[in-house]
Amino acid sequence: MANFTAKDVNDLRKSTGVGLMDCKKALTEADGDVEKAIVILREKGLANQAKKADRIAAEGAVIAVTNADNTAGAIVEVNSETDFVAQNEEFTAFCEGLAQTVLTENPADLDALKAAKFNGGSMTVKEALDEIFLKFRENLQIRRFARVEGVVKEYVHFNKKEGVLVAASCDAGATADVLECLNDVALQADAMKATYLTKEEVPADTIEQEKKIVMAQMAEDPKMAGKPEAVLAKIAEGKLGVYYRDNCLLCQEFVKGEGETIEQYVKTCGKKVGSDITINSFVRFVCGEGIEKRVDDFAGEIASMLK
Repeated sequence: MANFTAKDVNDLRKSTGVGLMDCKKALTEADGDVEKAIVILREKGLANQAKKADRIAAEGAVIAVTNADNTAGAIVEVNSETDFVAQNEEFTAFCEGLAQTVLTENPADLDALKAAKFNGGSMTVKEALDEIFLKFRENLQIRRFARVEGVVKEYVHFNKKEGVLVAASCDAGATADVLECLNDVALQADAMKATYLTKEEVPADTIEQEKKIVMAQMAEDPKMAGKPEAVLAKIAEGKLGVYYRDNCLLCQEFVKGEGETIEQYVKTCGKKVGSDITINSFVRFVCGEGIEKRVDDFAGEIASMLK
C-alpha cells in the first residue's frame, strides 16, 4: 500500500515543477519519503539532461542589464530547444538572474560563470540551470555573455531575441541626456545590424575580400572598360565606403536623423550636455545566431509512418 496521498504527489509537483506521473513514480520508489523522492527526481532528471545535450537548442532569450548608476552592464544568451520554453516566465527569470550574476561577479569565462553563486543566492549557476532543466526537460545552454564598463546603456528587443549593450565615456556621467543618446545608438546597432564600431576595426582580410568583390564587379561593368588602373582603384575605394557605412556603427546614417551619421549625432549630443561623448564599444547578441535550426518535415514523417 502506498505511503503517500494524491496531495503528496501534487505538493511534490508544485515544489519541483516535474510532471505528476514522474512525481508519483519517485514517491513510490522512495516509499513516500518526500526528500528521497526529490533526490530521485534530480538524479533521473540530470541523467536525462546528459542524453539531451546533443539536441539542437537554437531558441531562447537574450537579456541585458545595467547596474543602478549605469557604470557597468551585462548581456547573456541562453538557448532552449523550443520557443514555448523561451517564453516561459521562469526561463526568463533565470536569464535575468544570470545577467545579474555576470554583472556582479564579472566571471572570466563560462566555466567561472557556472561555478559562481547564482544571483547572490546559495546555488551555483550550474545548479540553478539543473533546476530549471528539471522543470522543462529540454536541452538548455548558456551560450555566451559579455560585460562592459563606462557609461552603459542596454537595449533588449520586445521579444527578447536581440539585445545590445553600448559603453561610452563622458565626463558628464550617466545623465538623462547622455543615456538617451546611448539608447539611440543601441537601437541603431540593433536595427541596422552593425558588426563593427569603426572602420578601423574591420579585419584586413575582410577588407581585401570586399576589394576583390568590388574589382570583380567592375570588371563585368562595360562602363569601366578602358579606365586607367588608378581611376579604377579610386572608384573601388569609394565603393568600399558603402561597406563601411553598412557595417560600421559610427559610419552608419542615423535612422532617426536627417542625413547625419551616428558619429555626428553623438558629437551633437555631446555639445548638448556640455561634454564629449565617446562610444568605446558595443555588444550585440541575436538569439540562435549561427546555430543551424532543426527543420521538421512533418509530411515526410507521416509518409514514412504510412509505409
